[in-house]
Amino acid sequence: MAQYSADVDGVFVALADPTRRSVIRRLGRGPTSVGELAADFPITLPSFMKHVRTLESNGLIRTVKVGRVRTCVLNRERLALVDDWLAEQRRIWTDRTDRLERLVTESQEEES
Repeated sequence: MAQYSADVDGVFVALADPTRRSVIRRLGRGPTSVGELAADFPITLPSFMKHVRTLESNGLIRTVKVGRVRTCVLNRERLALVDDWLAEQRRIWTDRTDRLERLVTESQEEES
């Protein structure tokens, strides 16, 4: 997992902002134009485009321009990096708590 560290870091940085998380949530329902996405937020289009560029540069979305319309599409595979990282953390902490439980149980048995 260490080789993915920079990628995972970038994804978490991108997901740290509530506006970007809302964009990801909305794109989970399907591709949408930038204009339609931006309409849901009380910010200017140039400010909104900074969020789009951050998501795109971290691989969470891709944009396709046809004529004057730029459409955003969610990259679900990139979100799998977060899922993989969280699964690894879950495994580590489950192992640690299991060892702690065994230690406490053994300690209690020795006292009895």
